[in-house]
Amino acid sequence: MFAHVAVENVPDRLFTYVIPEGLDVRVGQRVVVPWRQVMRQGYAVAVGDTAPCLRKREKPSEETPEQGDLFGTPSGPKGIRAVAAVDDPLPYFSETTIRLLQWMAAYYSVGFTLALRSALPAPVREGHAGARELYIVTPVVPPPADPKRLPSRRRQLYEDIVRVDGGRLAQLCEEFSTTPATVRKLAADGFVTCEKTVVSRSPMAGRRVLPDRPRPLTAEQASALKTILDADRAVLLFGVTGSGKTEVYMQAIAHVLEQGRGAIVLVPEISLTPQTVTRFAARFGSRVAVLHSALSDGERHDEWHRIRRGEAMVVVGPRSAVFAPLAKVGLIVVDEEHDSGYKQDESPRYSARDVAVVRARLEHAICVLGSATPSLESWRNATILGKYRLAEMAHRVGHSTLPSVMTVDMREECKPGALVPIFSQPLIEALKTRIERGEQSILFLNRRGYAPSVQCPKCGYVMTCERCSAKMTYHIKDDTVRCHLCGAWSRPPMACPQCHAPGFRYTGFGTQRVEAALHAILPRARVIRMDADATARRHSHDELLSSFRAKEADILLGTQMIAKGLDFPNVTLVGILAADRSLNIAYDFRAAERTFQLIAQVSGRAGRGELPGQVIVQTFSPEHPAIALAAACDYRAFVAQELAEREAAGLPPFRKLGCVTVTSPDPGLAERTARRAEVGFRVCRGIDVSPASPAPLERKEDLYRWQLLLRAESSQAISAACEHVLPRAERLRKDLRVLVDIDAVFLS
Repeated sequence: MFAHVAVENVPDRLFTYVIPEGLDVRVGQRVVVPWRQVMRQGYAVAVGDTAPCLRKREKPSEETPEQGDLFGTPSGPKGIRAVAAVDDPLPYFSETTIRLLQWMAAYYSVGFTLALRSALPAPVREGHAGARELYIVTPVVPPPADPKRLPSRRRQLYEDIVRVDGGRLAQLCEEFSTTPATVRKLAADGFVTCEKTVVSRSPMAGRRVLPDRPRPLTAEQASALKTILDADRAVLLFGVTGSGKTEVYMQAIAHVLEQGRGAIVLVPEISLTPQTVTRFAARFGSRVAVLHSALSDGERHDEWHRIRRGEAMVVVGPRSAVFAPLAKVGLIVVDEEHDSGYKQDESPRYSARDVAVVRARLEHAICVLGSATPSLESWRNATILGKYRLAEMAHRVGHSTLPSVMTVDMREECKPGALVPIFSQPLIEALKTRIERGEQSILFLNRRGYAPSVQCPKCGYVMTCERCSAKMTYHIKDDTVRCHLCGAWSRPPMACPQCHAPGFRYTGFGTQRVEAALHAILPRARVIRMDADATARRHSHDELLSSFRAKEADILLGTQMIAKGLDFPNVTLVGILAADRSLNIAYDFRAAERTFQLIAQVSGRAGRGELPGQVIVQTFSPEHPAIALAAACDYRAFVAQELAEREAAGLPPFRKLGCVTVTSPDPGLAERTARRAEVGFRVCRGIDVSPASPAPLERKEDLYRWQLLLRAESSQAISAACEHVLPRAERLRKDLRVLVDIDAVFLS
């Protein structure tokens, strides 16, 4: 017998090993194998009677990969080394997951080993966050002898332990001011037992969750649920904000759990995970597990293995949770499926939404893509191509209605010669009214920091990062200027480095400046700011949202992390500042789509309880279709117009898009490589290639960046062209990186 093994930290290659007699090696197990002069861990990805060998990669398919030999035709066994040991008899990957990773490697034009690494959390892969062991003390009742025979101190300790019914050794020692040695003397006398126990590190530890029961469904919810349960393909659940999509998800999950299968629920933001986990834990209890990068290494390690052992059947988390090691998957939910957060921004640059669709197909499971503002790709798949089923919920649950929307033209709010105001007068008055009524408000601005531009008032010099071609942002809290790309920071200079004039002007506004302005205009208002700076500490997302839910603040001010998924019944006002900011990104053909989605999603936070909601949108472009149609809550009109423009321009979703980015510390090398690649792509059939040019973000972290955009009728054509033009070895040179992004979302 032979095994084909992906060896840890050896990219792009798989190795064949003999399986010794008496050693049971199965697909997906973690094994120990000799590699060069050392022993390394790896994963068995194919097992057979003959030695498999690699063959030329086949063209990737956008559909489900076929069953069959994963790695090619047999070869002779001469010189093949043996597997040394099986690290764990329980597989880390199922055969279905191996096939999913094979599809990923081909579709996204990456090595199989890299795809496999992306499916394992680092603490699991590295294996240094082992199980937590504790000593548990239990009183022996009745005691083996009269406790009065014990010394007074030990007798009192025994009575205390009986009173609290035992517990953790360390906790008892602290509570009763004693030592482990004294407790162990009690154990030696037979009055207590002290046993070592393996304790799982749970993200839900210490969190009180009240049980919840299924709620009666509206006619629209019941129809959507039936569509999901009867579906023979992925389902697009198109439901307005507040229409009860989560209840539909949970009742669909309950159905698959009754069948003995599990479910994965993906959310786009870590900030949404605690709220979502709480809701699902209230319904499904300890069967819920959570996976995301904000957990401690120990929590991620223990939760992942709890899922692998089958102790948890419902997994909640952001994009990487799509690889959760559930044995029998019956349902995968991708909530807010339109969100760009599902796209991985480092290799492999996979879309968790698309991987979820393929995994569900491989597992013969149901995939539900839910959104109030579906991506154009999903909308076209459901309404034009028929690849997905469509379920629609056009009304909110209960008596609440969609909020009224007021668009404020900020050109009329600007006084001649004055700076652009942060707040319009209608928004200020609306905020005051909500505070007087005891209602809550949300203010949205997708820009953190105090001022996004630091400029010399004399010569016009603008501070930029020394490592990136990006402006520095001023942060007032710690009096620093910071680069939001690479994290570089410094103190603001006393004088302009160009003309040496003293002082700088801080132009524009971010969330810190808005917070300061709120305190000046509404001194009695209680404000919570929620952005990347305010949520850097662990559990801070959950703490801030819990505080706002408990009505400990009047106004929640934040960036896109508050734009979706949050449900606060007392919020009756949403203010959107600088609504047209994302429209001004010239290189982003999705700018209008993103703007519409942001406005619609943020607006949906208002009026979700019994009180009516209002949304005030501040913009310099009230006539732009993305803003006007978002204010009118008319998704169908927007998508029809946007699809027509995309089709005329030959852009996604009508043609596939790939982005090749060449990076190097040597600007000349980056340019030459990009231009050579352009020549190579021009001779590939079916590929339209843009001229090689500096990337919109020309320099990042001391690396110069050049870019090529590839368009074709299919993603497999782009992947095949990349394999032909860009040899894998050249992509990994020390002085050069060639990054391939299939179905590119970000073009910066």
